[in-house]
Amino acid sequence: MTAEEKTGLAHFLDLAAAVTGSGYRTSSPEYHFSDDPAPVPIAPTPQCDVAVPPTPSSLISHSSFPAPPVPSPQSPVPSQSDSLAQIAAEVRACTACKLAGNRKNAVPGEGAAKPLVMVIGEGPGSDEDASGRPFVGRAGQLLDKMLAAIGLFRESNCFIANVIKCRPPENRDPQPMETAACASFIGRQIDLLNPHFILCVGRVAGQTLLNTTDPIGRLRGRFIDFETGSRTIPFLATYHPSALLRNEDLKRPAWEDLKLLRTALEQANLLPSRTT
Repeated sequence: MTAEEKTGLAHFLDLAAAVTGSGYRTSSPEYHFSDDPAPVPIAPTPQCDVAVPPTPSSLISHSSFPAPPVPSPQSPVPSQSDSLAQIAAEVRACTACKLAGNRKNAVPGEGAAKPLVMVIGEGPGSDEDASGRPFVGRAGQLLDKMLAAIGLFRESNCFIANVIKCRPPENRDPQPMETAACASFIGRQIDLLNPHFILCVGRVAGQTLLNTTDPIGRLRGRFIDFETGSRTIPFLATYHPSALLRNEDLKRPAWEDLKLLRTALEQANLLPSRTT
């Protein structure tokens, strides 16, 4: 209200008091008012006061996983104090999809904390479900031999994991909601491990990681840029060891893929050069 408006209102109230009191109008005192201060604008009320956490950096890019659902108490969010041990604990406690109801053990992954290569497969089988360790059955034993042939070992310079952490019934392909439930786990592992190379074994893992429907025969045999948000990791896909056990004709192209990876490691001075 302005000073002039306040003075007018005061004189009116004086007049009203006189009329209702003595019935005579008396002289009003001299008033000294000042203008009210300008109002302070009020910020609009937000429509929602629940902040949606950002998608992990490893899930953003053309080569990322399908976006996972908004995190819930069963779908953990990475923190600044994230660690492989923390992820493993969350994997073992996870109930975000129906696979948790049938598992004996979840399988977080294992290997070197600073690997040259991160090996990523599809999911646990019966041996892995029983032991809680990745690639320990016949296919896993073959994988160890394949890696050792090019100087890689889970005990020292590579890390082995799967895109899903619980075994699907009868080893069926994981369903979209199941891979989405595990997407943050594998994404956080890639971020933390920060490998020099990713070796993807099998169709399901390749299609999930690259968000594509291309068959493994089209994905293998070449390096693909895998964007993590902070850097680009050379990504090489090849056949799953279980496929090699079923079809020996796939062993030669798989060996060519491994030699390609070995050459890349040598050229990056990550492994000593040798004659192949």
